[in-house]
Parts: sequence; structure tokens; C-alpha cells
Amino acid sequence: MIAITCIAFSSFWPSSRTMETIGHTALQVEKLRREQRANGPACILAVGTANPENCITQDNYTDWYFEVTKSDHLTHLKDIMKKTCEKMGVKKRYIHVTEELLRDHPELLDPATPSIDTRLQLVAAALPDLAAAAAVKAISEWGRPAGDITHLVFSTSSGAHMPGADGRVASILGLRPTVQRTAVAFQACTGGAAALRVAKDIAENNRGARVLVVCADALSVMGFHALGEEARPDGFLAHAIFGDGAGAVVVGADPVAPGERPVFEMVLTAQVTLPGTEKFISCDYGAGGLVYNLAPPDVPVFVGENIEPCLTEALKPLGIVSGGWNSLFWVVHPGSPVILDSYEKALRLEPRKLAASHRVLSEYGNMVGPSVIFVLDEVVRGRRQEEEGEGVGRPEWGVLVGLGPGFTVEMMVLQECSNK
Repeated sequence: MIAITCIAFSSFWPSSRTMETIGHTALQVEKLRREQRANGPACILAVGTANPENCITQDNYTDWYFEVTKSDHLTHLKDIMKKTCEKMGVKKRYIHVTEELLRDHPELLDPATPSIDTRLQLVAAALPDLAAAAAVKAISEWGRPAGDITHLVFSTSSGAHMPGADGRVASILGLRPTVQRTAVAFQACTGGAAALRVAKDIAENNRGARVLVVCADALSVMGFHALGEEARPDGFLAHAIFGDGAGAVVVGADPVAPGERPVFEMVLTAQVTLPGTEKFISCDYGAGGLVYNLAPPDVPVFVGENIEPCLTEALKPLGIVSGGWNSLFWVVHPGSPVILDSYEKALRLEPRKLAASHRVLSEYGNMVGPSVIFVLDEVVRGRRQEEEGEGVGRPEWGVLVGLGPGFTVEMMVLQECSNK
């Protein structure tokens, strides 16, 4: 015989009371989700920057470099370095590497000598204080206590330790133990822009959040060494243009009056990675430190061919470029003078449109990730100085752009708050 067991469907089907509970829970979850989100877009509330104390003028760099690397006898290489330095549009740079540091750590000079452990230890010791110095300035300008920071987004392409520099920075600043930390690593020249993109998402999806973005790099420590007879052009370029620095930005939505003074709304972000360009800009960490692969002849050409299509696609939803690219203000990462020239030619920009980028390159060199925050600081301070006036004719809309390994284009559309 076959026994057949019948089970009532009601045993599996939820009761009306259960359905009511599920519906009520769903409504509560949706209500909580809405309540957690900000009402308005994320805004840039304050900016701060910092550099190491050691400053070297570009006119003196070649002589200093060949003296400290004990390479004065390589006169032909010295001539190449001098000419390279003259083409960079740089007046001075700030770097962690000093004569004293090289005397204490001579292994840094020989690229064939394993030195990665030393370099990482030096960066781990120096980077948190540099980053915190920029953050202190941003928090001071913001005008609220450091304890009101709810999130920390820390970006660097220097160092590799766990726990990372973000934890040390939070401790130095006295941030609350509950601050939520996010690390953005090894984005190089897009590091600052990528960190701002992450901060925008956090601020808009967490009501009342105040996000501290900190981007710091000390690649002089990671990549400094003597150039030998087999030196590649990348080596001369890297030593002639890169500097160290840190930038910080306080980001938040629904600014509180009258204390907070938002400068720009962070309206829209976009990132494009161009296929087949992985080797255009790359860096490799090895036993002897950092090795650059910069492909300098190709990058400016590629920027000129691709930057306008990328920007056009990103800004299409807003319809704000009917007046041409000169109708916007620009916060462009100053990778090199030829890259800035590529922007100007491709977008047919007026000479002063990239003035802030050229000034940062001149005064600091290319600090990698933090550079775009330095440019943002220049633009913000210019706007602050004009606050007492009417700012007639000043562009309301602008674009922040960074280019980095990948080959990646990182973009953010900004809108002036005071014009709304």
C-alpha cells in the first residue's frame, strides 16, 4: 500500500496577520532608508593643503641631485636632467628626501640595492603627519570641531602598511572612534578626484554626514635613486617633476547656516577607463623602490584625442556646455605642462582658464594624488576673495578632472553655491 499524506496549503501560506507584519516592516525599512539620505547634494565646505618643509628650487635641483647622488662625474646625464627640469614649468618643489635622510639611508641611492623595506618605513613615519597637517587646515576653515567628522576617506599611492595611515591620521586629529574610514589606494594622479567621488556618495546617502577627504603622497621617498648610464627618459622626467604634498577637503550635504559656507555643489561624477591603455601610465614597486613607466610622447597625444569626447558624454545629461568649454571654470590636475597644453588645444580654452593648474604645477610640481586638491584650493580661495563683490560674469558651472593609470579619466561637475 502507498500512504498518501495530505498537507494543508494553509500550513505554508502566510496568515493575513503575518502579511500585515511584513508590509509594515517593509514600510518601516523604506522610511528608514529615506530618512538616512540627505535632502540635497554634497557640497565642498572647506579645503586645506600641506607640504614637507624641505623645498628645492627647480634652478638648483640638478646640481643638488647630482651632488647628493655622488654623480657629478656623469656630465652628459646632468645636461639631460637640467634640460628636462627647464621644460617642466616648475619653479620649486617640496620633497621629503633630504641630504640627511640619504646619509642615514645610503641604500636609497642604488636602484640595484634592495631598499623597499626602508622606503616603506620612512613613508609610514612621515605620511600621517603630512596628511594631518592638511586636514587641520581644512577643519579649521570649516569651523566645526574635528569630532563632528563622521567619515574619513583617505587616498594615497605611497606606502603599504596595515593598519594604514588612515587610522593614524584619525588618531592624530582626535576623530571619534566611531568615524567610518575608507581607503582609496594606488590611483596615482586620479587619487584626489576618486576620493572626492567616494565622499560625495557617502555624504548624500548618510544624512548629516561630514566627510573628511585626505589625499597624501610622498613618492619622492619611494622613487628617489641615482640615475645610471642606462637611465630611461621616465627616470629624468620623474625626478624633474614630482613633489610631495597633502590635500584635505570637508564634504557634506545640507549645509548648516550660518556656520558652514559651501562653495561648490558636487553635482555629477563620471569615470572612463580607455580600453587598451593599461601601459600608458604605470608604476611598479620592486626591491629597489618605485619604477615609473610614463610613456611621455604618447600621453599628451592621447589626452588631446580623448578628453573632449569623455567630457561631452559625462556632461550631456546637464546640457551646460552650449556656450562652449570656455563657459565653465576648470579644476584640472596638472600632470605636466604638455598635458595641460593638450587640454587647452583640444578644448580650445582661453589662456587663463587653466591658470590655477599652471600655478600649482609651478609652485609645487606634480604631487600626484593631492595636486587636484591644491588646484581646487586655488579656485576656492579665488571665489572666497570675490564674495564681497558681485562676481559678475563668473562661471557658475565647472569641471574637476584628473588623469591617471588605467588610462583613466576621473571627472566631477561642480556648481557654485552662491549663484543658486
